[in-house]
Amino acid sequence: MNHPRAISVPAASARQPFRIQRRRFLQTASAGLALSALGAYGADLVQRPPKRVGLIGAGWYGKSDLWRLIQVAPAEVVSICDPDKQLLAGAIEIASQRQPSKQAPRGYGDYREMLRTRDLDIVLIGSPDHWHALQAIAAIEAGADVYLQKPISVDVIEGEAILAAARKHQRVVQVGTQRKSTPHLIDAKRQVVDAGLLGTVGHVEMCCYYHMRANGNPPLEPVPDFLDYEMWTGPAPLRPYDGLPHLRWWRTFLEYGNGIMGDMCVHMLDTARWMLGLGWPKRIASSGGILVQKDGKSNISDTQTATFEYDRFNAVWQHRTWGLPTDPDYPWALFLHGDKGVLKASTMRADFIPYDKQAKPIHFDCLYEREQYPEDLTENRIELNAAPATRRHMLDFLAAIDQRSRPVADIEQGHISTASCILANLAMQTGRTLTYDPAQREVVGDPAATALLRRAYRQPWQHPEPDRV
Repeated sequence: MNHPRAISVPAASARQPFRIQRRRFLQTASAGLALSALGAYGADLVQRPPKRVGLIGAGWYGKSDLWRLIQVAPAEVVSICDPDKQLLAGAIEIASQRQPSKQAPRGYGDYREMLRTRDLDIVLIGSPDHWHALQAIAAIEAGADVYLQKPISVDVIEGEAILAAARKHQRVVQVGTQRKSTPHLIDAKRQVVDAGLLGTVGHVEMCCYYHMRANGNPPLEPVPDFLDYEMWTGPAPLRPYDGLPHLRWWRTFLEYGNGIMGDMCVHMLDTARWMLGLGWPKRIASSGGILVQKDGKSNISDTQTATFEYDRFNAVWQHRTWGLPTDPDYPWALFLHGDKGVLKASTMRADFIPYDKQAKPIHFDCLYEREQYPEDLTENRIELNAAPATRRHMLDFLAAIDQRSRPVADIEQGHISTASCILANLAMQTGRTLTYDPAQREVVGDPAATALLRRAYRQPWQHPEPDRV
C-alpha cells in the first residue's frame, strides 16, 4: 500500500535520458508501427532503411525482445535460430505476422550458419546463459551490433572476451539490464538519489524471495525429434536428458548458469551501481547453499547472502527460494539507505521514505502502456511492467548504433555486474573473500580462485580468450 502522505508521481515517458516522446505512424498501408521519437534520431527514423535483424534463441525472452524492437523501429527480421524446431517454427510464424513486410524469416538450427551470411545489422541473443559468450562474439565478428540478454556470461573470462571483441571490432553491445531504461526508476534516481534526498548513503540491500527454483525429479526420457540436444547443450556438460530444458528447468542447474545470483542479483546490483555511480566492488564475500529444498535435482542455492564491498558502504544481496519476503511490497528489490531516508525500488514501484517526519514521502508508479500497445495484452507470457522499459532500451540501443556511441547498458557495465555475481558464487564455493583485478584478469593472491574464472568447455567447443578474439 502507498504511504498515506505519499505523493504519487507518474513515470512519464518524456523523462528519459534521450527525451523519449511517442508518436504513431503507418509504415505501410497494411501495418501500423509504434515509434518513440528519440531526439534527432527518432525524428527521421521512419525514413531510414529498416535494420536487418537476426534472433538467436527463440524462447520466451528472445521473442519478447524481438517483438519490442519491432514495435519501436523499422526492422526486417531476416533470420531466427533455435535448436528446437517447434520454438523456431512458432517464432517464424509470429514474426511473419508482426513485421510490416509479412515476409517469413529464414530459420536455422545452428547460429554459425545464420551468421555466415553476414547480412545482419543487429543480432538479438536470448539463448540460455551458457551460450551467450560464443554467440555474442561470433555475431560481433560477423559485423553485427548486438543486444545481449543478461547475464552476459557463465564465467568471468567469457565476459572479458566479449568486452574485448566488442572494443576490437567497434560494435555496439547493449545488455538486457533494462532497469536503466525503466521509467519509474529513472524518475526515482533523478528525483531522490541525484537530488540528494537520501543524504549520505551508508548501506545498500538487494533481495529476491521469489519461489523460482525449479526442483523436480523428472525421469530420463528419449530426446524428441524436434530438439537438437547436442546443439542446445553446446559447450556445457551434457546432462542426461530429462525433459525440455525450457521454461526455467535449465536455470536450476549450474551447468548452464549461475543460479538466482546470476539471474536476479545481476539486475539489482546493476541498478545500484547505475544509481550510485559504482564500478567494480573492492571485495566480494558470500555464504549459503542448498539449506532447505534438498529434494530434487537442482544444484543451485536456495539460500544465499553476498556482500559487495565498496569504499563507503557494503551492498548486500540475499535470496531465498522459500519462505516469505521481508517486505511483502518488495519481494525482488533494491533498498538504498541514506542518513536522510531510504529509497525502496523494484520493477513494479518505488518509494522514498524520509526520516524527517516533516518531509513528504514520494511514491513512483510503474508505467504500463496497454492503450498504446494493445498487442501486448494478447502476447503469451509478456511482462507488462517490463515491456515499456525494454522498448526504451531498444531505442537507446538504436541511437547508440546510429551515433556509434556507448549505450546506457554498455557491455562493460554488463560485464562488471555479471562478473561480480559470478565471483559471489565463487566466494561461496571457496569459502573465501575474493578481490578481482580486471586489468590482470585474476583473483588477487588466490591462484586457486583464479583458475575458477574460466569454466571447462565440452569438446569440440573452444573457450574464448580475451587476447585472441
